[in-house]
Amino acid sequence: MSTNSDLMNRINRHYSRMSKGQKLLSNYIADNYDKAVFLTAAKMGETVGVSESTVVRFAMTLGYKGYPDFQKALEEMVRNKLNSIQRMEVTYGRISQSKILESVLHSDEEKIKQTLQEIDDKAFELAVDTILNARRIYVIGIRSCASLANFLAFYLNLIFDNVILLQTNSSSEIFEQMIRINEKDVIIGISFPRYSMRTLKALEFANNRSARVITLTDSVNSPMNLYSSCNLIAKSDMASIVDSLVAPLSVINALIVSLCMKKQDEVADTLGLLEHIWDEYQVYESDEIDRVDDSVKMRFPKRKSKGNAEEDPEEEDS
Repeated sequence: MSTNSDLMNRINRHYSRMSKGQKLLSNYIADNYDKAVFLTAAKMGETVGVSESTVVRFAMTLGYKGYPDFQKALEEMVRNKLNSIQRMEVTYGRISQSKILESVLHSDEEKIKQTLQEIDDKAFELAVDTILNARRIYVIGIRSCASLANFLAFYLNLIFDNVILLQTNSSSEIFEQMIRINEKDVIIGISFPRYSMRTLKALEFANNRSARVITLTDSVNSPMNLYSSCNLIAKSDMASIVDSLVAPLSVINALIVSLCMKKQDEVADTLGLLEHIWDEYQVYESDEIDRVDDSVKMRFPKRKSKGNAEEDPEEEDS
């Protein structure tokens, strides 16, 4: 698969031998890559002023099998370059105001389907085995990926007693928390466009100290994979007002379930102990409805009657 810079390199190499129409396409892509990535071959031809067949031949001239492969290369090139304003503009252009719910849910559904088709089962099993055999498990995710990192670390803590969720207020704090990481440990880095440099530096730091690196990201060409020995690929929506992280969350769920299956006895013991603690310290009594008796128990302060005797309001006639 092409690297992010490969598309422009191909264009530059072929530019002098291109036809007038192909040069127009090259110039349009260079100046409007953030818009070109969402155009069909016919729409790009219409926008630039050339025929659809010229667009297809242009893609093949660059060495791609056809327009779909060219579009994938273009997507890789722009994946980490869209700023927040551009993402908003693209989203507004793609979604009908009257079909927001339908459009977003269908888009998330499609990301899960793509992930299921493309994820590497061997990489997933390797990730499970690596985590099971690690002395310490580090987890890092920044900005919108912080919620995924927190979710993963929460459940890993129910399975293992050696989980460290890296606090990410600054790069120096990250390195201080990782100071003892070594070849017996594993770090799980979660990052999606726009990719986090702090996450990348943490993975580099871990790799330099011979720790195993697992990444959860959106593409084999993600910069997060520079230092990883195991890549879990989950599709996300690169052009949206909010990051679509439904597919990555599903992969995390699968990872947790698989680990629980491998350590059933330990997980059962932990959950049994937690249930005892929750019951002893009344953790859920005041804010959770009884699962057997689902009536909400209302606590009323006792009132004084006219004779100064305390009455229970539940005993009063309605």
